[in-house]
Amino acid sequence: MPDQLHIYNSLTRKKELFEPLNPPHVGLYVCGPTVYSDVHLGNVRSFLSFDIVYRYLCHLGYKVRYVRNITDVGHLVDDADEGEDKIAKKARLEALEPMEIVQKYTNGFHKIMRLMNIIDPSIEPQATGHIIDQIEMVKRIIDNGFAYEVNGSVYFDVEKYSQQYHYGELSGRVIEDMQESGRDLDSQDEKRNKIDFAIWKNADASHIMRWPSPWGDGFPGWHLECSVMSTKYLGKTFDIHGGGMDLKFPHHECEIAQSVAADGTAPVKYWMHGGMLNFEGKKMSKSLGNSILPEEMINGDSPLLDKPYSPMTIRFLMLQTHYASEIDFSNKALQDAEKALRRLTNALKTVEKLPFVEGKIDEEKETTIKALCHECSEHMNDDFNTAKTIAALFGLATQINTFKDAGGKVTGISNDTFELLKSTYATFILEVLGLKEESTGDQSVLNDVMSILIDIRNTARAQKDWATSDTIRNRLSEANIIINDNKDGQTTFEIG
Repeated sequence: MPDQLHIYNSLTRKKELFEPLNPPHVGLYVCGPTVYSDVHLGNVRSFLSFDIVYRYLCHLGYKVRYVRNITDVGHLVDDADEGEDKIAKKARLEALEPMEIVQKYTNGFHKIMRLMNIIDPSIEPQATGHIIDQIEMVKRIIDNGFAYEVNGSVYFDVEKYSQQYHYGELSGRVIEDMQESGRDLDSQDEKRNKIDFAIWKNADASHIMRWPSPWGDGFPGWHLECSVMSTKYLGKTFDIHGGGMDLKFPHHECEIAQSVAADGTAPVKYWMHGGMLNFEGKKMSKSLGNSILPEEMINGDSPLLDKPYSPMTIRFLMLQTHYASEIDFSNKALQDAEKALRRLTNALKTVEKLPFVEGKIDEEKETTIKALCHECSEHMNDDFNTAKTIAALFGLATQINTFKDAGGKVTGISNDTFELLKSTYATFILEVLGLKEESTGDQSVLNDVMSILIDIRNTARAQKDWATSDTIRNRLSEANIIINDNKDGQTTFEIG
C-alpha cells in the first residue's frame, strides 16, 4: 500500500502519484448544485466525497484553495441546448423572482451541508456573478476559430476542435459514434453539426434571465461557467477537478474543450468522479417513488424509512463505500451503520478516559496497534479509501475495548504507542472522516430518568425481584442503553 497519496485519475484511467503543480499549494474545484430545488442525497454523497478529499489534503499539510460553484443560470431542462432555464421555470411555477428561487435553495443547500458536517469551500462563486468573464471566454474561443455565432447564439464547433485536439478523451467517446447517434439536424436548427453545443444562447422575449453581449441579449451555456470560474480562481491549469460520474459527459468533456479552445492548455491535472447512489438496489429517483431528501431521512418523514437517522449515521454509511463505487441505501444498511458508528464513538470516549500504567511490553500488541495506526494513513493514501480506513479504525476500537475489559487501564504497550493510538484514532474519526459527536438530546433529563430507573431496579434486586430487575435491564438494552453493575456497588449506564 502507498506511503504517498495516489489518486485515480479519470482522464488517464489509472492511479497516479499525487504531485501538485505548485506545492504546498493545491487547487481543488468541484461542480456545485444548480439551486432550483432541494438538495438530494446524490448531491450530498458527491459533496461529502470531496469534503473528504479536502480534509485529507489539509491533514497532509497542503494549503488547499477549494472552489465549489453555485449554478444560478444557464442550466436548461434536460441538460440540453434548448428549453427553459431550470431556475426560471421554478420561478414561474412558484410565482417568484428567479433570484428568490436561487436564494431559497442556496440557503437550503447550505443548511444540509452544515448538518452533514461538510466544510465550506474557500470560494463559492455564482455563475451570475461572472457573466462578464464568461463573455470574455466566448470571445477568445471565437477568436481562436472554435466557435461561431448564429442569430445571437454562439455554438462550440466540436468537429473543428477535433481536427486539432481530442474531444472525448475524458469520457472515452468517439466523435464519429457521437455524430452517428446524435439527433439529426432539422431546418430550424442553428448548429453546423449535431454534436456542437451552446456556449452563449440568445434570449427570446419571454426569457427572464438575460444579459447584454456582443451578440445581443442572452445567457451563458451551462458548461461555460465552470471553465471560467475554475480557471479564474485556480489558474489556467490546476490540480484536481471533481464531480459526480453523471457529469463526466457532456459537462466535464465540454469544460476541457472550452478551456483548451480559449487558452490552449488543458485545465486539470487530476479528474475525479464519484459513484452513484441507489436505494434498496434501485436508482434513487422521483419517477420510481424511492427518492428521499436528506431532511426527510433525518426527520424520518418518509414512508420508505423505518425510523429517522442522524446526519452522522448517513455520513458514516456513505464513507463505508469507496467514493467512486455505487452505494446502496436501505433501512438495514442505515441501522447497521448506526450501530457501527456507535461502537467507534464509544471507543473514542473510552480511550480518552483510560489511564496508562507502565508495565512489561507485549510485543505482539505493540506491533498490532502500530500497524493499524499506519494502515489508516496507507488506506487514505490509496485514493482516499475511507472504507478500508474505517476497517482499520474498527481494529483500533477492538484494542481499546480490550484494555477497557481487562481492568480499565492501558498496559502492555509503551506510552508512545498509547499516545499514537489516541491521536490516530481521534484524528481520523473527527478530522479526516469528519464524524462529529452528535447530541442525544437533553443529557440532564436523561440522567434524571436513568437515576429513577436505576433506583427502581436496585430496590427490585434488594427484594430479589429478579423479573423486574431483568426487565428493566433488557428494555434499556433494546434502547441501546447499557447498565453496568460495578464492583464498588455503584450502578452506572452508557449509551450502547
